[in-house]
Amino acid sequence: MNKTQLIEAMAADAGISKAQAKKALESFLDNVAKTLKKGGKVTLIGFGTFSTVTRKAREGRNPATGAKIKIPAKTVVKFKAGSELQKGL
Repeated sequence: MNKTQLIEAMAADAGISKAQAKKALESFLDNVAKTLKKGGKVTLIGFGTFSTVTRKAREGRNPATGAKIKIPAKTVVKFKAGSELQKGL
């Protein structure tokens, strides 16, 4: 499912226009992103939790040349599925 299909499904389920569903989805995504950028986490009980984790710097290898390269530390987004979501899969 892509974003357009999700908007159409949300509009049909909620009985609202596609424009309203698009605005609601974009608001949700923006607020999740803002919270994660601040180092917070977003928990949706039954669905899951979005959080950030810092990966340590490490040494890797270039697969083409075999040369050692330094991979810098990086903050990445993590999602842990909730129990209800896992049951439905």
